[in-house]
Amino acid sequence: MARENIELQATKRSVIGKQVKALRREGKLPAVIYGKHIEPVSIMLESRDTTRTLSKVGTSHLIQVNVDGEKYTVLVRDRQRNFIKGGLVHVDFLAVSMTEKLRTEVRLEFAGTSPAVSDLGGILVSGITEVEIECLPGDLMDAIHVDVSVLKRIGSSLLVKDLDIPANVTLLTNPQEMVVQVVLPAGEESVVAAAEVTIEPDILEKGKKEKEED
Repeated sequence: MARENIELQATKRSVIGKQVKALRREGKLPAVIYGKHIEPVSIMLESRDTTRTLSKVGTSHLIQVNVDGEKYTVLVRDRQRNFIKGGLVHVDFLAVSMTEKLRTEVRLEFAGTSPAVSDLGGILVSGITEVEIECLPGDLMDAIHVDVSVLKRIGSSLLVKDLDIPANVTLLTNPQEMVVQVVLPAGEESVVAAAEVTIEPDILEKGKKEKEED
């Protein structure tokens, strides 16, 4: 599926500090664009539209920010929210060069049905939900797909090293990190363990008689 091209419209701002609150009351969202080869640029965007757009954007999704006619290719690096209302109050954008590798985190997206769950009654327990990668901006993906249909037994798992990563992408997360595992529902482990060590009643009775005879 093709990645959606997203472009945000912004204007430069000179208002900083406590005066930024006035911008927010006017429906503006303050933000900053920074990067390796540029001086930080303070900007403002339409709060409602930007919040709705960024709700669909992860940390590995390239977007364009048009600042008074000058376009920047960026990644969202930080989103500050109002603790009470939950809305965005500030956004940090990282300007990237399409010819230089960068490091970022990509979310894991689970798909398929595990036979160990559907047939054996197991449950999926997830470990990490994103991994760190390094690549050129043009090679970024929105998500890495994890097919859980290969998990066929209780106790089977997928580690980071089992992920399907493109050859032009370098995985930086520890390859031994657990991604997902199939386990028994809570309580069933103890039942199984108890069953394994249960002594048959007739054997127990025989032992008592032998002790009495001694």
